[in-house]
Amino acid sequence: MAKVTIRNLAKHAEVNAIHSLSINEELEGATVYVSLEPCTHFGKTPPCADLLVKLGVKTVVIGCRDTNPEVGGKGIERLKRAGIEVIEGILEEECRQLNKRFFTFHEKQRPYVILKWAQTLDGYLDKPRAENETGVNWISSIETKSLVHKWRGEEQSILVGRNTIINDNPSLTVREYKGKNPVRIVIDSQLQISGDVNIYSPEAPTIVFNRIRNEKKENVEWVKIGETSTKNILDELYKRGIISVFVEGGSRTLQYFIIDNVWDEARVVVGDKKFGEGVKAPIINRVPVDSYSFGNDKIYYYSRK
Repeated sequence: MAKVTIRNLAKHAEVNAIHSLSINEELEGATVYVSLEPCTHFGKTPPCADLLVKLGVKTVVIGCRDTNPEVGGKGIERLKRAGIEVIEGILEEECRQLNKRFFTFHEKQRPYVILKWAQTLDGYLDKPRAENETGVNWISSIETKSLVHKWRGEEQSILVGRNTIINDNPSLTVREYKGKNPVRIVIDSQLQISGDVNIYSPEAPTIVFNRIRNEKKENVEWVKIGETSTKNILDELYKRGIISVFVEGGSRTLQYFIIDNVWDEARVVVGDKKFGEGVKAPIINRVPVDSYSFGNDKIYYYSRK
């Protein structure tokens, strides 16, 4: 078997699997199972198909083909040319679901969009506010807050509108759960947010979409776009290679994504409180695909499929 050095490769699934083996284990003649066709191009990593060929594996079982134009069946061809048996289409739909962010990014040329909000039993996101009144009116439980921070850490970016920053001054980090902070994205067309808010902290990069200026200071970048529409924002995120976005509010921002039909799933937390009046929750005309209780809250999942 050819001797292959892999310690400096970026961690694609194939490399992670090989790293998990004992140093004395041989892979020549082995069967490798992958959910996604091995890549064939140099990007952030060397080609995984070439790695499998060098290791001398006998069979590669592939869940689904890679629809990225840079791969698109070339990985399978590379393996077959090397005499490796290739078996395709095993649990294909399940593998596509597992890689849903990847497929959405390449097939729809936009990030995978998850909408999330918390609402009261009577359908409100927030209480009525007096002029300049700030502070968070909590709806969900402390336990659910930790779950939401876990969700944040699973996505590459998190997005909110201007009013959420002005009213609640969130940090948009995963401080209640161990994980990586997502890139923070704010829609502030006329740059009305003050300079001392939490989203400008050094804990994570921040992008502010606006219609006035382009500028970058340390970890914060102001990006001027002609119109702060969902299309323009998602186009810009796609250009930056951001594969998923977690949209947390407010009501108008969430409703824009629903109206424009540019969302993939929604997670709605319903707390045990009632406000009686205030800011109405977004309307999503779908039947939940799943729901469960979490502490005192109820969580509903929706899919656009």
